[in-house]
Amino acid sequence: MRPLVVLRPEPGASATAARAAALGLEVRRHPLFTAEPVAWSLPAGPFDALLVTSANAIRLAGRLPVLPVHAVGAASAAAARDAGLEVLTVGEGGVDALLDRLPEGLRLLHLSGEERIEPADARQAITSVVVYRMGPLPLPDAASVEGAVVLVHSPAAGRRLDEIKASRDRVRVAAISPAAAMACGPGWECCEAADAPADSALLSLAAKLCKELGR
Repeated sequence: MRPLVVLRPEPGASATAARAAALGLEVRRHPLFTAEPVAWSLPAGPFDALLVTSANAIRLAGRLPVLPVHAVGAASAAAARDAGLEVLTVGEGGVDALLDRLPEGLRLLHLSGEERIEPADARQAITSVVVYRMGPLPLPDAASVEGAVVLVHSPAAGRRLDEIKASRDRVRVAAISPAAAMACGPGWECCEAADAPADSALLSLAAKLCKELGR
């Protein structure tokens, strides 16, 4: 069975590694980024709620407006609750699926990272403000990824993976979305996107790729 290489930043890397280990996978952690706060100011409102698509946004934003939260997943919801905020909705299938569940015209303040994917055809009024950025960390060496399955959680991680000078025909890539898969570039033994933009779906794909003996 192939080892799994996790590239996402901490603390998400440790959470994903723990879930992967529970599936019986051998895990290596090589975060490519570290999350850093950026200065921001509260935009003019009013707002009905916060849209939270990353736990890092809650952890790094500093002082938060006291608004209820619509969270994209369990991790961002847990971070919001830890910050003392009321969580109204917890999504499961990415931001577009979450917004499909919310009322039209809702005024949302989106606390986001510097790199984000804008929602498609949102029916809500969304004001985004950047509260953190991802600072780069050193790339792993080729030996760390060759013969492994590499987990790619974002297009930014895919672009960094594309910089690694490895024998690509010996590396399998599991990406969280088609955009993340495309960012990895060509030439990998295989590069597949998860069925849904969620860690659980990504790990399901990764487990399959780790256990397959051939293609």
